[in-house]
Amino acid sequence: MAPPTPLLAVRGSEGLYMVNGPPSFTESVAFQRDSGKNCKAVAFSKDGSLFAWCNGEKVNVFNVTRAELLHSFDLPKTVCLEFSPKNNVLATWQAYATAKDGTAGVPNLQLHDLRTGKCLKSFVQKKMQNWCPCWAEDESICARNVNNEVHFFENNNFNTIANKLHLQKVSDFVLSPGAQPTKVAVYVPGSKGAPSFVRLYQYPNFGGPQSALANKSFFKADKVTMLWNKKATAVLVVASTEVDKSGASYYGEQTLHYLAASGESAVVQLPKNGPIYDVAWSPNSVEFCAVYGFMPAKATVFNLKCDPVFDFGTGPRNAAYYSPHGHILVLAGFGNLRGQMEVWDVKNYKLISKPVASDSTYFAWCPDGEHIVTATCAPRLRVGNGYKIWHYTGSVLHAHEVPADQEMWQVFWQPFLDGVFPERAVRYQAVPGELPRAAPGPAQAYRPPALRNRPATSSKLHEDEPPQNMKPQLGGSDKPVSKIALKNQRKHEAKKAAKQEAKADAPQGPAQVRTPQNALQNTVPAMTTGDPEVDKKIKNLKKKLKAIEQLKEQAAAGKQLEKNQVEKIQKEAALLKELEDLELGV
Repeated sequence: MAPPTPLLAVRGSEGLYMVNGPPSFTESVAFQRDSGKNCKAVAFSKDGSLFAWCNGEKVNVFNVTRAELLHSFDLPKTVCLEFSPKNNVLATWQAYATAKDGTAGVPNLQLHDLRTGKCLKSFVQKKMQNWCPCWAEDESICARNVNNEVHFFENNNFNTIANKLHLQKVSDFVLSPGAQPTKVAVYVPGSKGAPSFVRLYQYPNFGGPQSALANKSFFKADKVTMLWNKKATAVLVVASTEVDKSGASYYGEQTLHYLAASGESAVVQLPKNGPIYDVAWSPNSVEFCAVYGFMPAKATVFNLKCDPVFDFGTGPRNAAYYSPHGHILVLAGFGNLRGQMEVWDVKNYKLISKPVASDSTYFAWCPDGEHIVTATCAPRLRVGNGYKIWHYTGSVLHAHEVPADQEMWQVFWQPFLDGVFPERAVRYQAVPGELPRAAPGPAQAYRPPALRNRPATSSKLHEDEPPQNMKPQLGGSDKPVSKIALKNQRKHEAKKAAKQEAKADAPQGPAQVRTPQNALQNTVPAMTTGDPEVDKKIKNLKKKLKAIEQLKEQAAAGKQLEKNQVEKIQKEAALLKELEDLELGV
């Protein structure tokens, strides 16, 4: 049976509609376009079979598979929607408002049973942040953060709290994906000099620090982002501060921590200083990619031991996106960057293509693992709104621009469960596209008018680092060498060559006359003049000559010397003459 065609939902001032994915790209006739201009919230279910939206009048639930409307709820002010993993519950959230006389407002978080259409439970949820309850994948557990506690409900019975996780001040929590047993990662911010910490628990064992599967404490954290891998064996924690007190970055300061459900924890050592822009787990759950460092940023793939596996070098990038099957990785530079993308085959670590999606504010992989959507959406950018669908080899298959007087607010793919689309072999040859591939002209650096008729110089603000495989290779001699080790190796080789050259120039035979530099190493302890002032002068001269020898070795190793260091070397002959005169006067 052929796999289905994913739909692309588009929301904007022209209304809400769906577009058939590749290869047709026509508007779907199964979903009737909603032409209202007040569509604020939309959501697909996890398997893509249901679709909900609020058009400013009602919340509608549509069965995409059967092309029929299931329910309509009279909730015109809804701004957030979410389906439970098994499509049993629809959660809706409206902005919380108190009555004019100051009395408490009505509950604004509703949970609806999608089989009967009835409201199962209503809660007061004042903040939009973390508004939605979190379900385990089989819906056996549902959790909410309430007054620094995590409340757990079982089997969608929201009238009884089955369990509680109480710590000092739980700020955030994330349930693990996948099958039972469910694990919980909780974050407690530090206070009064105590560090912040993240702990992993297995539901329902919440008996204190001893019952925790893993624990990681750290300072410098105003907020954290916790990312489970797909197999629920480990969590990555990006801890960040709002302000970098050293003044090195206006992005604040970030650190990356690793916690395994087995109890191991570590700080991921990133070789370049600067912000951490993005971290993404591979769908295989045994590798993750981090994009970090001052521009041009580095990108590195790490294994579960937090050792680097492959370094992509430096480039204009601030995001990483793994394909649904995990065999392709896109490194991209959006936002304040030009939209350059690098598409990599991560099984062989080969570059597939380097397309450019200028002014993009959104990127997403199609569930088929073959196609990509990039979009320019309002309010981030209010001009040039539209979307493009690409093949990962760099071809634009379809492009849509909205009229200049209209805006596009959101685009997103219809999701599908794992296994619906088979993994295909990686292609390197570009597929035929709707639009011709424009070869980008080389970027020209600005040159002042006085220099424009002169030959161009090759001066750069920074040296680009090339990609390199960090895996230890079999055979010893092929082991990859880091940039610092390579630099040290070159210095050592230059020093060795300089010594051999000096040996070759020296006269041979038993009556070899030592130069004062060589002689001073063997004669320092033995020779005295009897005059303390002269001895002191001789000692100082030898010290200066030794320093000159070290400077000459550094110059031979390729180091650029300062002006005063070069002047020191030029004084060597005069110092040698002075030393010789003092020693002859003994």
